[in-house]
Amino acid sequence: MKTTEKYGKKTDAALSLWVKLARAYSTVNKKSVESITKFGLTEGQFGVIETLGHLGPLTIGNICKKQLVSGGNMTLVLDNLEKEGLVRRVPSREDRRAIIIELTEKGQDLFNKIFLEHARDITAIFEVLDCTEIAQLSELLKKLGTSIK
Repeated sequence: MKTTEKYGKKTDAALSLWVKLARAYSTVNKKSVESITKFGLTEGQFGVIETLGHLGPLTIGNICKKQLVSGGNMTLVLDNLEKEGLVRRVPSREDRRAIIIELTEKGQDLFNKIFLEHARDITAIFEVLDCTEIAQLSELLKKLGTSIK
């Protein structure tokens, strides 16, 4: 069966790409969430632990920027992590208005325990792609994401 152009070659291709990208994101995100929830964490909680585990202590604003989220829900996420003894709030020495969030020893131990397993889960999701394809896809998605204003 011959497909016909409906909106023009480039527009039809872009719409088809959008559907594929949305479906792929949905599937990958579902598998990522499954990996995260087996550790007894929400996505937000895991994101904070992962960010602090890799980057060290940060202000709430910087955590939000790294995770591409607004601060509205972050306070609740941090409150819950603090109740669990995984993070602590420390007043900044440089700026009295700022609060620094850091992992506690328990939080660092949790990060060390779960992150490699999560990384293996994510690697398994992309098993269908070889290293060259992963690099190419990464570059293309970066190009797309950084070009949008």
